[in-house]
Amino acid sequence: MKMSKSIVDSRRNRIMQKIQTDGSVTVEDLAESLQVSQLTIRRDLQYWEEKGAIERFYGGAKLIQHFVSIDDHLASNEPYKHAIAKYAANFVEEGDTIFINTSSTALLLLKYIKDKHVTVITNNGKVIMSNFDPKVSIFLTGGELRTPKEALVGDFALNNLQKISATKCFLGCSGLTSKNGMTTAIQQEVTINEIMIKNCIGQTFLLADHTKIGNIYSFVSGAITDFDYLITDTSANETELYSIREMGVETITLEPLFNI
Repeated sequence: MKMSKSIVDSRRNRIMQKIQTDGSVTVEDLAESLQVSQLTIRRDLQYWEEKGAIERFYGGAKLIQHFVSIDDHLASNEPYKHAIAKYAANFVEEGDTIFINTSSTALLLLKYIKDKHVTVITNNGKVIMSNFDPKVSIFLTGGELRTPKEALVGDFALNNLQKISATKCFLGCSGLTSKNGMTTAIQQEVTINEIMIKNCIGQTFLLADHTKIGNIYSFVSGAITDFDYLITDTSANETELYSIREMGVETITLEPLFNI
């Protein structure tokens, strides 16, 4: 049976959002996370290549840097991510030790922590290229480097994390629903996220813009009830947000931040 145009368009939009977020993707990861064949993914990538949005390589594709959007509904979600990160930074206090995972939104938190002595523990290799206040100390977990997200995973990272407690935890995700919780397409990141939640002795924060709300990926990293706060934006699915609030999670919705 031929798939409807709306379903195809929705899948292709999700692919483009992921490419815009990560910079590059692999056919294997996309097929797994979207639960379709690799042939289907190759056709979708060909569609975006013909639009001039991406450059394909063997096994994947990368964003052409001058490309921003095809139309308004594909515009970058950076203003939403910055709004979330800036608001979340208000919860960081002098002397905190915080966990940050491989989420690009969670990593943006560093931009907005100002004039506070804070220790950051992260498995996000992209932190090396981030700008942050000199009072912030960064510790990488170590471990196997997994591209294109520059995620540090594996036993080495897990062993180091198990020895650390944090006062606060700021995690992002690939997908989030009230029923399935926090999900990711990358199995190797699951245990990392689980340990960060478990070893947090204070408040836990889930940072997720509207493109994550209502989506489900293959691997569950945590239940909704593992988190004290969900910080998202005003474009998020209201029905899903209502269910999350009903489960006792304080949910904050923000307008996009265009003055970045």
